[in-house]
Amino acid sequence: MAQNWIRTVRIFSATTMLLGSSSVVSGRIASAEELHKQMGAAKESRATTKAVKKKTSHASLQGSAEEVSVQALHRVNSALSERTQVHSTTSVQVVSSEQLKQTGQSNVMAALEQLSPSLSSPSFSGLGTNGFVRTMQLRNLSADETLILVNGKRRHLSANFNSNDGPNAGTEPSDIALIPISAIDHVEVITDGASALYGQEAIAGAVNIVLKRNSHGGEFNIQNMGYYAGDGQGVDGSADYGLELGKRGGFMNLAGQITHTQPTNRSGIYQKAGDPQSGQDLNRMMGAGSQLVATMSANAEMPVTDTIKAYLLATYAHRNNVTPQSVRTAANVNNILQYYPNGFQPQMGLQEDDFQINGGFRGTAFKDWMWDTYVTYGRDEQEYSTLDSVNATYGMNSQTKFYDGTNISTQFVAGGKMSRNFNVGFLPKPVNLMFGGEYRHDTFQLMAGDLQSWSDGGLKTGATPGASGHPGAQPAAASDTSRDIFDGFVNTEFYVTPKWEWTLGGHAVNYSDMGKTAATGTIGTRYNFNKRWAIRANVGTGYRAPTLGQENYYIVTTFPGYSTAQLPANGAAAKALGATGLKGETTKNYSVGFDAKPLDHWNVNANLYCIQINNRMANSTQFTEYNGSPIASILSQYNMTNVTYAHYYGNPVNTVTYGGDITTDYTLDVGRMGQLKFNLGINFSDTEISKMKVSTAMFNAYAQNLLLHSAPKNREMVGVRWSWKKLSIFVQEERYGSVTYIATPSLSGNDWLNVKPGYITDLEVGYQVLDRLHLAVGANNLFNYYPNQLRRSLSVSTSSGAYKYPTNSPYGFMGGYYYVKASMTF
Repeated sequence: MAQNWIRTVRIFSATTMLLGSSSVVSGRIASAEELHKQMGAAKESRATTKAVKKKTSHASLQGSAEEVSVQALHRVNSALSERTQVHSTTSVQVVSSEQLKQTGQSNVMAALEQLSPSLSSPSFSGLGTNGFVRTMQLRNLSADETLILVNGKRRHLSANFNSNDGPNAGTEPSDIALIPISAIDHVEVITDGASALYGQEAIAGAVNIVLKRNSHGGEFNIQNMGYYAGDGQGVDGSADYGLELGKRGGFMNLAGQITHTQPTNRSGIYQKAGDPQSGQDLNRMMGAGSQLVATMSANAEMPVTDTIKAYLLATYAHRNNVTPQSVRTAANVNNILQYYPNGFQPQMGLQEDDFQINGGFRGTAFKDWMWDTYVTYGRDEQEYSTLDSVNATYGMNSQTKFYDGTNISTQFVAGGKMSRNFNVGFLPKPVNLMFGGEYRHDTFQLMAGDLQSWSDGGLKTGATPGASGHPGAQPAAASDTSRDIFDGFVNTEFYVTPKWEWTLGGHAVNYSDMGKTAATGTIGTRYNFNKRWAIRANVGTGYRAPTLGQENYYIVTTFPGYSTAQLPANGAAAKALGATGLKGETTKNYSVGFDAKPLDHWNVNANLYCIQINNRMANSTQFTEYNGSPIASILSQYNMTNVTYAHYYGNPVNTVTYGGDITTDYTLDVGRMGQLKFNLGINFSDTEISKMKVSTAMFNAYAQNLLLHSAPKNREMVGVRWSWKKLSIFVQEERYGSVTYIATPSLSGNDWLNVKPGYITDLEVGYQVLDRLHLAVGANNLFNYYPNQLRRSLSVSTSSGAYKYPTNSPYGFMGGYYYVKASMTF
């Protein structure tokens, strides 16, 4: 452990020295100065300055902006604020809406990954249901170890449990891609101290999406895009518009986005000995499916009295996705020749409806107290189907379209918080106190598919029961579970000297289904040497309970030559394979960092961290047998048939993550030639097993690799934007570290593939044609870089030739991507 810290510190020190010797560096992360311009925060800043001069604890109902320096403006930690204090004991990176738009990405997760080196979000999330929802990882930890917030309120979870192997296997995170990118004002990536500020499950950190608050005007964007290979063509349209509500400063900002993309395919040629169709281009499973996503949002606020405002936030999204599964040729035992003389390509379909409504009141009371009361409700419903398929066991009575079941996840939240500043005579600045509580009610429902989607018709021996490609959920797997959560918190911040700040915070949370009350806390400190240099440190603990989906999810997924069952973690079948019940994760985290502004237009943020997780949740070994008995015979006792592999979610290990990140930006005016903005971002993190809590037979090397190496250990990015009159040119180079790919669970170490580091170049050229019209053309992965391919013989033996590229490549395997877009303001 000590050697890892020494290695990390050496890398961090060397990188910091490199940054210190350069006068031309920058970041895609917006500086506070840029944010004032982009977010229209001047009004808030003037109000805050006036309040400070009067030495009163009155606060603007809009929240407070902060000084353009590395030094924090006190009293920003307010119950009224939807945003996070940037320069404080907490590490916060801020990405503006303009930066998101400049990436050319229509998905906010894809845009964030291009902008923040500590985030990883592979474009291909995996096979089966994993491929429907893109996920992201922060600091090399699992996707659901990052808490997602919108306007400072928690976002409900997706109903999609990533049961298949691949990036973020076994997770059930929130899906921020269902928020219109045009609705976003800025995004805050909060790392150190997030568990005290927002929720104890923010182990890796939190991402807070702050929506626009415009009361007039708007913007319309249209974009056409596609891959160099000629597939994946798509169109994206987005818009937002601000309305004034009343005459007292109220507003409503409406936004919407529609994205339609065609499928892509990077599969290898079909090859199988003895099959007459061997050598034909039949495989289609290695690629993204066709997708239509429509999203909309409303963000509104209106004064009720001089001291009280009502607010409302609503989002709705519909997603329709169809993804190819592995091909069944004419000779396949699961084919019915009368239906498909040449074989068939089953498709897996998703119809998703997602919405969330947040509403509440906030204001001031008794002059000194700030308060916020709110209610939120979110619901995600995902209906699965198998299309262009058959259940061969029913012969000529088989359907060709199957309803496979529905997953529904909901969350109801009712809460409130209060804050106040207290003048304490022996301290140089007022003490800020915030406290509050929430009641949450979570539900997860898994509904069974229709009869033929999962059953055995008995008319064809040797055929696999259920819809070929993706069997439906059996009635025995159906579940309807819920839990109640009571969460109380308190935070305080104070200065012991005019330059030395401290924060203390904690949560106590009771989970009805776990029979547990978890208490966690964080201590943070920051010393401002002057307005240009500050150091900070944090020590904290956290707790993450398993989601209801992780406890109860069940699915069988078929692949070429085998099938895999994800068993409910606390179910009888999992316990027959050695499961002992799912526990929550307990964590400790330590971090140090600094914020600096060495020059007027140069900003630097750097961090070192260590995150220890006990009872780390992960999928077990994919068992083919247990205690000498074949999986098929064990699971048949629970009415589960034709399963090659089976695994379940558990707590097999303790882990420790060491890492660091640096982001920096520099703006250089070059006179008549315009302006140059440089950026540099570096992230390095390494997760290791500190303790095995089960035998290697229960958590083998394959399962360990999925947990530890699904994201690269290091990422670097460097770029520059040149703005001259109406012309702008941006170029960025990204480097992704290597990962390990294992095609199937039974492969020996000799057949594991080391995915080589990737070098991805992004380019955009834009021109302001008219005052209100901007045109741009760009490319992500300009030079069409692909990861190294699997050995052909291995691809044939594991997937009949379909697996051509590693599915967990952190930069994808679709190649170069182009786009043309137009933006109009009004």
